[in-house]
Amino acid sequence: MADDAVEGRPKSNGDRSERVAFVLGGGGLRGAAEVGMIKALADTNVQPDIVVGTSIGSINGAIAAAGPLDEMAHQLEGMWSHLESSGVLRDGLMTRMTNLVRHRTHMHSNTAMRELLLEWLPYHDFEELPTPFQCSAACIETSSERWFESGTLIDAILASCAVPGLLPPVEVDGQHFIDGGVVNSIPISRALHLGATTIYVLHVGNIETELRLPKNAWDVAFVAFEIARRHRFHHDLEHLPEGVAIHVLPTGVDPNGKFNDAGKLRYNHSASIQISIDRAYNETLKYLSVSE
Repeated sequence: MADDAVEGRPKSNGDRSERVAFVLGGGGLRGAAEVGMIKALADTNVQPDIVVGTSIGSINGAIAAAGPLDEMAHQLEGMWSHLESSGVLRDGLMTRMTNLVRHRTHMHSNTAMRELLLEWLPYHDFEELPTPFQCSAACIETSSERWFESGTLIDAILASCAVPGLLPPVEVDGQHFIDGGVVNSIPISRALHLGATTIYVLHVGNIETELRLPKNAWDVAFVAFEIARRHRFHHDLEHLPEGVAIHVLPTGVDPNGKFNDAGKLRYNHSASIQISIDRAYNETLKYLSVSE
């Protein structure tokens, strides 16, 4: 199945017998593509009944769930534009090395990300969100997936985004959590658990692009991450209950050819943010318009 492969037909949630879910996956700054998808969904009046997200998808998802989708799409684009000039994951080399020596487990503080969320999230508690929203993280103590659906949004999102080695584990309720993408990078299964009948998958791309044999340490890390990410995604697609329609929205990235680009691991490279937003918007809008 290519990046733009779909099953079923997209539609808004005017039919109350259906339950529309937005599923937002992880992938660092490549999550800008999800903003373009949200803009296209808003422009075609596809509205979610539930939103679930992992890692960067937890940030995009929480904002998408915070109000009318067209307004939240505008809010998201503003936040991502702000990322190009913000200090989130943009520490200098000396700061990164100092953090690594001092803490031994991570190169960045999550202070800048916390400040970003406080500035751009319209609400700070799950219960305040107009659309039900959940996000996931991986619990260190229990070696398991944890879904957050109540209480403080900020800590839950920081936990979901705590990339191992880059950001510190986040303590919530006496337990410590790392990036939700470690256990469920594109959480289709959670949407099904919550009763979704129509699922829109918002992802960062490269779901089907062929991997090649690793040639260096960067390749090894990248291939390991991609295999883990794709394995569960494909398993969930292959085991969809009968009657569930799923739409894997296109990023606009060419799915053909081999794909092992160490540059994809440049988590703090923001130069292509607007390009990614626009490309995903145009391709998703084209898909939704043709499929109606």
